[in-house]
Amino acid sequence: MNLAIRLTSLMARKLPVKPIRLAGQRPVASISFDDFPRNAWTLGGPVMARHGVRGTYYTAGGFCGRTVDGTEFYDAEDLTALAAAGHEIACHGFAHQPTPSLTTAELAADAARNGEFLKPFLGGAAPVSYAFPYGRVSPRTKRFMAPRFSSVRGVHPGVNVGRVDLAQLNTISLEARCWDEEAIEAAIQRVRQDRGWLILYTHDVQENPSPYGSTPKMLDWALGRVAAAGITMLPVREALPVALGA
Repeated sequence: MNLAIRLTSLMARKLPVKPIRLAGQRPVASISFDDFPRNAWTLGGPVMARHGVRGTYYTAGGFCGRTVDGTEFYDAEDLTALAAAGHEIACHGFAHQPTPSLTTAELAADAARNGEFLKPFLGGAAPVSYAFPYGRVSPRTKRFMAPRFSSVRGVHPGVNVGRVDLAQLNTISLEARCWDEEAIEAAIQRVRQDRGWLILYTHDVQENPSPYGSTPKMLDWALGRVAAAGITMLPVREALPVALGA
């Protein structure tokens, strides 16, 4: 990441666009998958089912039915099946482009296109949760997305406790490239103690994952640790009102 991108990202992090204080009444957690590779559903779905957990799939419509750089992505049948199982279909931009690289007009067109693509799988409704592609965000794009979704997720490491920004929620990665069981366990315990919101994320799920994915065993371990801590796990759209005390 070059210096200009780092500075833009830092400015966005320091800009509270949708600040709010979490209620802190009880802890809650979410598991999410970005893009999403088909095995996040075909292999990740059964792991979640064993734990009685439903997740959030941040979906880029442009990937539907395609194989890109050797990665097989979801298809329409997968979206129908995961929605029927109670998982959340969320927005990740249609073309999966870093938002700072798009003009505001292009950003609006891309978000609208993805929303229209997803509506048939959401009973005609629009998605309510969004995650920035690649976690890339600028002050401009943060301001643009904030009023269009109930929550917006980034990739900045951390838990969501106390005062948070619903325009750039923190996450804890389950990706192979930065897998750290001690750090994940510490995040779980902090959320339990401070009654915050833990959002886990990864991409593919397979025995030999990409650097950005997880093995089924890694996913199983993380979900098991959340359950052992007595933390309810819900899709992002359902976890948000719990975190806000509704």
